Amino acid sequence: MAVNNAYQAYQQNSVTQSSPGELTLMLYNGCLKFLNQAKKGIEENNIELKNTNLQKAQNIIRELIVTLDMSIPVSESMYSLYDYMLNRLITANIQNDSEMVDEVIGYTMEFRDTWKQVIQINRQKQYGSTGEI
Repeated sequence: MAVNNAYQAYQQNSVTQSSPGELTLMLYNGCLKFLNQAKKGIEENNIELKNTNLQKAQNIIRELIVTLDMSIPVSESMYSLYDYMLNRLITANIQNDSEMVDEVIGYTMEFRDTWKQVIQINRQKQYGSTGEI
């Protein structure tokens, strides 16, 4: 029990002490975790595992959508891609299609990897270090 409480405290601190960029990175990583679990659910014909994790991934994508700053031109393109990803996950859930999940995993990995580079560049500018994540 004490180990769980320590882990929960660590998780809470990592969220509350993270920058907005780091929080976004956590969302991408969480989304990938849920997508991989959903894919496992499809492969094992475990409807509950698939559905629960696809819904969690969809909720993360919805959160990414609502946090877009639409005054920035690239946000329109990101909105379109997020919306596409969301629709693919809904269809993947209905059709038990792991290829659609793989497609969304690919997009999510690209977003995550790009976001990691942005954070590293910002850290280099701010602190003059490599800013490895």
